[in-house]
Amino acid sequence: MRKSSARGQTTEAGERVLILSAGVGAGHNSAAAAVQQACAGRTDIAEVQVLDVLQVSSVLYRALLGKGYFVLVEGLPWLVEWGYDMTDPPFRRRGPIDPWTRANAAPVIGAIKRFRPTAIVCTHFLPAQLLAMLLLRGVTDARTAVVTTDYDFQGLWLTGAFHSLFVAREEARVELMALGLPSDRVAATGIPITQHVTDPSTLTRGTDRPPRLLISAGASGGDYAVSVVRQTMHMRSPFTATIVCGRNDALRQRIEQVVAPAGDRYRVLGFTEEMPQLLRGADLFIGKPGGLTASECMAAGLPMVLVNPIPGQEVRNGDYLMEQGAAVRCNTGATIGWKIDEVLREPGRLQRMQAAAQRAGRPDAAADVLTGLLDGPKRPLVVTRAAQKTILATSEKRLVATDLTGPSALVRLVDSVAGSTVALLRSQERDDLEQRYSTGRGDLVLRRSKAPAWPQREEQRLLRAVLRGDKELPVRVEALSGRSSSRE
Repeated sequence: MRKSSARGQTTEAGERVLILSAGVGAGHNSAAAAVQQACAGRTDIAEVQVLDVLQVSSVLYRALLGKGYFVLVEGLPWLVEWGYDMTDPPFRRRGPIDPWTRANAAPVIGAIKRFRPTAIVCTHFLPAQLLAMLLLRGVTDARTAVVTTDYDFQGLWLTGAFHSLFVAREEARVELMALGLPSDRVAATGIPITQHVTDPSTLTRGTDRPPRLLISAGASGGDYAVSVVRQTMHMRSPFTATIVCGRNDALRQRIEQVVAPAGDRYRVLGFTEEMPQLLRGADLFIGKPGGLTASECMAAGLPMVLVNPIPGQEVRNGDYLMEQGAAVRCNTGATIGWKIDEVLREPGRLQRMQAAAQRAGRPDAAADVLTGLLDGPKRPLVVTRAAQKTILATSEKRLVATDLTGPSALVRLVDSVAGSTVALLRSQERDDLEQRYSTGRGDLVLRRSKAPAWPQREEQRLLRAVLRGDKELPVRVEALSGRSSSRE
């Protein structure tokens, strides 16, 4: 689905922001909507457009990616976990985009050319990979942000060219820096969520009433959701519960029948616009730890009881939340009621978890992403394919980039004027560049060339992306320690 909202009349000075997502689940599109909302708070943005790349692809491609994933989640979760682990190492796949994906990307490329963005935000790795190709080919020079939507970093999000990479937490930023990514291109902002104006009088979280549970049944699946609700009926602690079933009317009717004997203790809802109020009025959330759901709960100071997580990213999200003290996980449906009782009956435990959730919340993530991108470097960072190979090997050997020596060691090229890192390459590639572009004073001046000394295509990719419309670019060479480096 394409959405466009123009804020007044477009001017030459105003930013044109294109937000690219993919409707694999609701989280990526929700993050895109949050960034779109944050655009409205800036006076330097003339127009913003949101595009779900799957909506303009072929029906088969959309079905395989959008629906096929959840078929595997329900039927073959072990295969989902295997696929997640197989694609987790950064730059495991370094070749060009496959022909089928390229064909389905054609409408997206057309939309980019028509909209003429000055900035692009990707909330899914599919458009992020496409934008890397377009930057390297000179199709666009828009500043490009990659915005991850889970707490743990997954290697598919790391591409060969981008301007800014925004991750959910500091540990992910440290991980990427350990692999060699420069600190000026990676920021820990949190996961973008939409902001809601909530009447304080509607927020009644406190100790003068039984704890309120908020159960996300629609996200937990039919039979499992019913079992979760059944288990809460065996709890000994006093409580009330709101159960949200989303657009699953059949599930809502099943749950209404299950809780009917409990009287008014339970409130069962279908799709609702009240989620912001429900999140801020509840005391404890029971559901799956999707990235956006977890981020919204943390921003609301709402701790979680995690049930039935999707293998891979949701399990890792849960690990982070439990590490922060903001969640507990129940690994079997038969003990959910007991697990919640344990939280509610221990004096002060619920309050400690709520405080931990509040500390983990990043409600301003969307605005921080825009600030980081629009106020950040104008030239992209290019990671050469040789450097990508080194980064993959580094991750597989559990090393950090500064441990590497010799021709495979990584160095970076830094824009001498702007001070931003524009390329990450192997030491051997640096030697080849010095033969052609050295000034004799320890730095380089990159220029367009017709007879490169190292592989022509790779040098052309680098020069085309970092020079943009300029004829030359003075750069200095630095080792990953930050020291000036002409030789190691």
